[in-house]
Amino acid sequence: MDLNYLVHIAAVSGGILYLMFIILLVSLYVIIDRLWYLHKVYKEGLEIGRAVAQMTKLDRTELARIAEEKADMPQAALIQVPVNYPDIKDPTEFAERIEEAIMTNAPKTDRGLWVLDTLVTMAPLLGLLGTIIGIFQSFQVLGNPGTAPTAVTGGVAEALVATAAGLFIAILAMIFYNGLTNRARIVLHHMETIKAILVNRLRAETARRS
Repeated sequence: MDLNYLVHIAAVSGGILYLMFIILLVSLYVIIDRLWYLHKVYKEGLEIGRAVAQMTKLDRTELARIAEEKADMPQAALIQVPVNYPDIKDPTEFAERIEEAIMTNAPKTDRGLWVLDTLVTMAPLLGLLGTIIGIFQSFQVLGNPGTAPTAVTGGVAEALVATAAGLFIAILAMIFYNGLTNRARIVLHHMETIKAILVNRLRAETARRS
């Protein structure tokens, strides 16, 4: 299968295969970008969670150091709350401040995943459109005198490549969308865990003072 044949198949699909190739590149970019980012956030989040869990009280100096060191991680915004609001003693108000930080930074975890979600549906439909265009062109050949039936069947077979390409992209996007969405949920769960730890440390700190 040489380049000229691939160009021929793309032409049979009405140019849809060219668009499918662009869509594949976009999906691969999103997949690689999110895999790298969520892996980093997950790994760094575990370290932040362990560091906070080892504290017996809200060590704001240490929390500020960790927040500065992990400034590009969404979890850093959570541990920055006790540093920015050292006068808050009410656990409910404290929890609301942390929840605000979680809601502000949560979109960073699933950013771009809507693209994969869209491609799961769009790619097969585009592939089907390319196949329909290819089949239409193949049957037009029947109007030419002396056309062999194999020309039609061969054209239909080539037209089905567009559907196969659309299904391939959709399957790829679906697998990674589900996996990345699950990893994003785990990251959010870790953020909620850090929130609970911080609130519990504040309660313990308040109880000791009273």
